[in-house]
Amino acid sequence: MKRITIAIDGYSSCGKSTLAKQLALELGYTYIDSGAMYRAATLYMLENDISSDNIQAIVAALKYIKIEFRINPLNGLQETYLNEGNVEREIRTLQISNLVSPMSSIAEVRQAMVAQQQYMGKSKGVVMDGRDIGTVVFPDAELKLFMTAEPRIRAQRRFEELMAKGDGVSFDEVYQNVLSRDLIDSTRKVGPLVKSHEAIEINNSHISREQQLNLALNYALKAIASNHIRKG
Repeated sequence: MKRITIAIDGYSSCGKSTLAKQLALELGYTYIDSGAMYRAATLYMLENDISSDNIQAIVAALKYIKIEFRINPLNGLQETYLNEGNVEREIRTLQISNLVSPMSSIAEVRQAMVAQQQYMGKSKGVVMDGRDIGTVVFPDAELKLFMTAEPRIRAQRRFEELMAKGDGVSFDEVYQNVLSRDLIDSTRKVGPLVKSHEAIEINNSHISREQQLNLALNYALKAIASNHIRKG
């Protein structure tokens, strides 16, 4: 079977990464976490005292940012590396969550990350999740999914995740972060979060992860079969 590209877009804390990882594992595809890439770039700027309004400094810094994904041999999980350092835990904090949307709305940052993403996915056989994967990064993806869920449900999921990691945050902080990111992501001028007209919407407010995976896997297998028939 010929391999395809699967683009998963949607709102923050919708479980896009979880679904993308599961799909990649089921299909034997490569998973590319675009959100982690923007978080890593944001972490780099934070560590180097570069604010999101200092465009000149950001542009100068972008050429020093090298992002990779590696599998941890101890647990089999994919982790994010920034300039050879493992930053998987650092990029998942609420502090980075509060900074990533403004940083990722900068045109030059998006251009740099999109270029890296397109290079990673040029051979197909990839699953990538983010905000503009099906509209900007891979507009010709054979399967596009759009994830959504009620804001309070997304906030509760994120809150529980952060609490499990030992982060001292309140539910209201997380909820406000979700609403803020929705607004910024949907209204930014470059690569805004919009549903592609070809995308299949999955609202996971009231379905389990297993049900979600079964839905997505069914769509993926149909897309792969269709692509195989179409291209011979």
